[in-house]
Amino acid sequence: MAHERMFDPDDPMLHWFRSLALALPEAEEKISHGRPVFFTTKLFAVFGGVRKLEPSGMEQHPHAMLVRPDPLDVDVLLEREDAFSPAYFGHSGWVGIELDSLPEDEVRELLIESYRQTAPKRLSRHVETD
Repeated sequence: MAHERMFDPDDPMLHWFRSLALALPEAEEKISHGRPVFFTTKLFAVFGGVRKLEPSGMEQHPHAMLVRPDPLDVDVLLEREDAFSPAYFGHSGWVGIELDSLPEDEVRELLIESYRQTAPKRLSRHVETD
């Protein structure tokens, strides 16, 4: 089943986010479930996300990024006002964060950490640390 596209391909925020994600070694982009996703051998970032509302419903976050931080950082990140546990990903340690609330250096740092959590060691050891 094909999924409806859930982003604007001309969105300047997507272009900015894409440039940061694809700057990582051997990073690639594809569309999965209607969203741009970034990966090496495994997914390390998603542009846009959704949060499940209780008892039912979904809340779209078109300008958020989904990343997989170090497991020790998940609870700290989820305390932020601009963060959420994303539907379908949250149970696996992923966190959604609104991009418009983050400076570029923090977005880059979160992308790098997620990349390190998912990329093969031969790639992740080449990523610069700040």
